[in-house]
Amino acid sequence: MKTVDEFKEGQVLLIDKPLDWTSFQIVNKIRWNIRQKFKLKKIKVGHAGTLDPLATGLLILCTGKFTKNIETYQGQVKEYTGTITVGGTTPSYDLESDINETFEYKHITDVQIKEATAQFLGDIDQKPPMFSAIKKDGRRLYKIARKGEIVDIPFRKVRIDEFEITNIDLPNIEFRVVCSKGTYIRSLAFDFGKSLGSGAHLSALRRTKIGDFSVEDATDPFVFVNDLRGDESPKPRVKQK
Repeated sequence: MKTVDEFKEGQVLLIDKPLDWTSFQIVNKIRWNIRQKFKLKKIKVGHAGTLDPLATGLLILCTGKFTKNIETYQGQVKEYTGTITVGGTTPSYDLESDINETFEYKHITDVQIKEATAQFLGDIDQKPPMFSAIKKDGRRLYKIARKGEIVDIPFRKVRIDEFEITNIDLPNIEFRVVCSKGTYIRSLAFDFGKSLGSGAHLSALRRTKIGDFSVEDATDPFVFVNDLRGDESPKPRVKQK
């Protein structure tokens, strides 16, 4: 495990975020345990790109002086795997909210699904989900959405470099996507459902890469904390999606 000086000078920590944890909870847990371990009043710890609570996978954390490099990591290309479920939409575009509309999907063929990916490749205009942390007139969109208010959300340019269908078992469609910073995979799922003449939501998501960093090299946060403490007790295994 690293020394206190190494954490202060700066470290890049690759964490495999568990399901149902927010990115900020992971940051707070790591920061608190570093402080406790070395009896520090404060230590800088930040993450380079939020993952939704219902997503798992690679979360890059920076400590100490390396927090100045966070924007560099945020801007790198990202890879995700996940599942799009057709036949129903939700206000959040994922399972954070309940199904609000249902659609037929029996007409959808494997050929249609694979061909539909082409229209999402390259530079595209994407509208972020209403349930997101983007600010509109100084207010977070998800706070506006939870009050039942409706506001106009402008489209933004994002880039999809790769969109591969890896398995089809309707209503579930498994995929792999390589995309730019700012891409909402939830919005991609919603738009993909419309392109198939149906509706869809994101039912599973895992971030597998950020630039040259891979989730295969990441550490479970509980394992990291146990190693930091020098705890030899059994380390919990977190079920991932």
